Amino acid sequence: MTAADAPSADDRSLDRALCAAHARADAGALIRLYDAAAQRRLADGRLDAACFYLTHAYVHALEAGSDQASAFRARLRDHGRED
Repeated sequence: MTAADAPSADDRSLDRALCAAHARADAGALIRLYDAAAQRRLADGRLDAACFYLTHAYVHALEAGSDQASAFRARLRDHGRED
């Protein structure tokens, strides 16, 4: 791993927040945090990584019965990841 590949402080903070939300089984936080991670990766031009996180947001939204699930599905479809 090069220095450019090392996770940033923001990434480490997000990872800690995701782990804590998983430990609490906090569906709302998981949806929000995975969505934030997806948006961050999109901003960095990392579509595959963004869709990985977006898929997690989608799954947690589905499991929670969240109204956001359809929006996540649409975003995945827009990126060619959902038919």
